[in-house]
Amino acid sequence: MEYATLSNGVRMPMVGYGVYQVTPQECERCVLDALQVGYRSLDTAQSYFNEEQVGGAIQKSGVPRQEIFLTTKVWVEHYGYDAARESVLRSMEKLRTDYLDLVLLHQPFGDYYGAYRALEDLYDQGLIRAIGVSNFYPDRLVDIASFTRIPPMVNQVEIHPYHQQAEAKTWMDKYHIQAEAWAPFGEGRGGLFEDPALAAIGQKYGKTPAQVILRWHLQRGVVVIPKSTHIERMRQNLDVFDFTLSGEDMAAITALDKKQSAFFSY
Repeated sequence: MEYATLSNGVRMPMVGYGVYQVTPQECERCVLDALQVGYRSLDTAQSYFNEEQVGGAIQKSGVPRQEIFLTTKVWVEHYGYDAARESVLRSMEKLRTDYLDLVLLHQPFGDYYGAYRALEDLYDQGLIRAIGVSNFYPDRLVDIASFTRIPPMVNQVEIHPYHQQAEAKTWMDKYHIQAEAWAPFGEGRGGLFEDPALAAIGQKYGKTPAQVILRWHLQRGVVVIPKSTHIERMRQNLDVFDFTLSGEDMAAITALDKKQSAFFSY
């Protein structure tokens, strides 16, 4: 495993397992499978409604809690200082843990400053090891990084070869904020997994287009949280540390950027 070192010195695995759109019925089994094949970073959120299943899987797995980097996110209905603080404590109960490795604000709406102050205080109390945001684009990100006591350590946004977020990443780097990709494959929209350039690069290394995409993210310094409900694909998504894309490969993928979301208009 490769690691990112956050601005406060906390080490975060570069590849984690995300449970967005994993149903509560499937979630515990999927997280158990992910831990079994070697994942040690798990990403959930209050709005995914599967925190309890993630917590149950961690407890059943036998993997020591300190070996797992556990992330959740505060949903907008819990913004404001008091509501955010209470929601994080409830998330900890659901996840069956007495601390969280990373807590993010899920969207830049409503009283997110009040919610962020709650994260700062929970961080000071040692209940959260790192704090950050999600879906904060450069204007909101620079604002919150400039006018908070503890700047965000992570920003989780949509990044994939068809929406590379080059400008956004430049701002994250400038403010020492770790970029993390949700939907690192863009959910395969627009034929991404069948893209001829990615297929050709994969053939050179004996890798799938998906593995090429993950390697591209890692070499850009972007943390990824690919989601799959199939254990073989979970294994494949971890098998990305034994090859390195060349400068020519990286340039070919850079040329794929459509500079637009695969999901919605920001």
